Amino acid sequence: MPSPVGGLGLVEADGALVAIHFDAAPVPEDRAPAPSPLLEEVRTQLEQYFRGERRVFDLPVRPRGTAFRQRVWEVLATVPWGTTTYGAIADRLGLPPGASRAVGAANGANPVPIVLPCHRVVGADGTLTGYAGGLERKAALLRLEGVPTEADQAVLF
Repeated sequence: MPSPVGGLGLVEADGALVAIHFDAAPVPEDRAPAPSPLLEEVRTQLEQYFRGERRVFDLPVRPRGTAFRQRVWEVLATVPWGTTTYGAIADRLGLPPGASRAVGAANGANPVPIVLPCHRVVGADGTLTGYAGGLERKAALLRLEGVPTEADQAVLF
């Protein structure tokens, strides 16, 4: 599907959203599979999000990953608009100090970006750090949510 952050490829399995791929190329209509009711709902909710009309997704989501990654992604699903840090997620999971790197790795492996809002996780000092979709896309998603990014702050001062 087209979006303000580039083409998004939506993947469904067993009645749940399992992946969203960035930079997906459009599929010609004559080669596109029939749209499923679930993927139509995913598309509708993403369009609402991009228009600023939706803050919380109400979709069956089952990303595939290790038990640790699943725990991190469960916390990601609860992060409201705004930002949190890798360390804060580690704390919520009861992990020892220094576990923020492991949280960052799990965050980077999130197969359902935007819906599981890994773009909202920033470095301890508030800087934008790695994002599988690229830092420009991360900044664009945060701006869409009304969160000023470092580049925006540089312009303000």
